[in-house]
Parts: sequence; structure tokens; C-alpha cells
Amino acid sequence: MRKKLIIFTIILLILDQSFKIWVKTHMSLGESYTVFSDWFKILFVENNGMAFGIELGGVLGKYALSLFRILAIGGIGWYILNLIKKGTPKITLYSFALIFTGAIGNIIDSLFYGILFNASYGHIATMFPKGGGYSSFLQGKVVDMLYFPLVTKHLADGSTFIFFRPVFNLADSYISIGVGLLILSAILGIRKKNSNK
Repeated sequence: MRKKLIIFTIILLILDQSFKIWVKTHMSLGESYTVFSDWFKILFVENNGMAFGIELGGVLGKYALSLFRILAIGGIGWYILNLIKKGTPKITLYSFALIFTGAIGNIIDSLFYGILFNASYGHIATMFPKGGGYSSFLQGKVVDMLYFPLVTKHLADGSTFIFFRPVFNLADSYISIGVGLLILSAILGIRKKNSNK
């Protein structure tokens, strides 16, 4: 089972990083492409902090956040190995593997993108730029691009209501799917126990 989870993780990481690198090297910050009608777009944004652009105390906060993420990834990896030894059901193992992979995908951006790419403001970034990257180790920004404005309404006061507004990436979706599967398997497990009483 360990080998299957490793292969699963590697494939998903390659997909996440390939998509991010393509966006970074083919789009300038804020540029967008319409994929399907008005409800699915590729919109290039960068996230300097946590989810929804929340930031944590400047440069030192970014170092603290990056180090916390590295420790969390180590903890999740250790937990998955223990679950394998215990013979945990596959759905639970793959759920945690999704969360683990998503966390690694985003920490790669934070660790390395600042030194691998130049800035994307007003132009398309270059990988391995001659003048160096836009930041230092642990100070990179997470690349987001998946945007699903499913409902857009222009309100009477002149403002615009958009559902679903967040822009995210594949790594974020891995984490969300993993958490969703864990919740679903817990609910189904509780129902199964209740039906056996």
C-alpha cells in the first residue's frame, strides 16, 4: 500500500507543479483565460500568505508559516505511515494522502518559487532568471489559477455579487477533497455502526 500511495502522491504533485509552472511562464499576474462560458476561468493570482490571502506578520511571519507547514507535512506523513501499519481502510489512507500531497504542493511554491522565478507583475515570469528570483528561500508566493464565478449578479447599489469568488490551485483542491472524503467516510462509518445495533 505504501508504494501505491507514493506513486499517487508523485503523480498528483507533478500535475500540480506542471500546471503552476505553465501558468507562471505563460501568463502575467492578473491575466485570465475563459475555459467554459463565464463560470470557469484560469485567472493567475499569487497568494503571499495563508488561505484567502491572509498574511501573517510580514517576512518573519512568512518564515514562521513556512516552517509550520514543513512540520505539519512531516506530522501528516508520519501519521499516514502509522495508519498503513494498522491496516486502515483505503479511503482513509487516500484521503490523508490527498491532504499530504496538497500541503507539499503549496509548500514547494513557498520554498522555491521566490528563487526560481522573477516577478510576474506586468510581464510573464522567467524560470531561472539571470538576475535572480523575486525573493529568497521560504519567501515564495503560492500560485493560484482556478476560478469558478458560478453566479454573478449586479446589484441595485452598483456592486457585484459573485459566487464562488476564491481563486485556488490543484493542491488546494486535493486538500479539500481529502477533508471531504474523511468527513464522508466518518458519516458513513457512524451510520453503519448505528444500523448494526
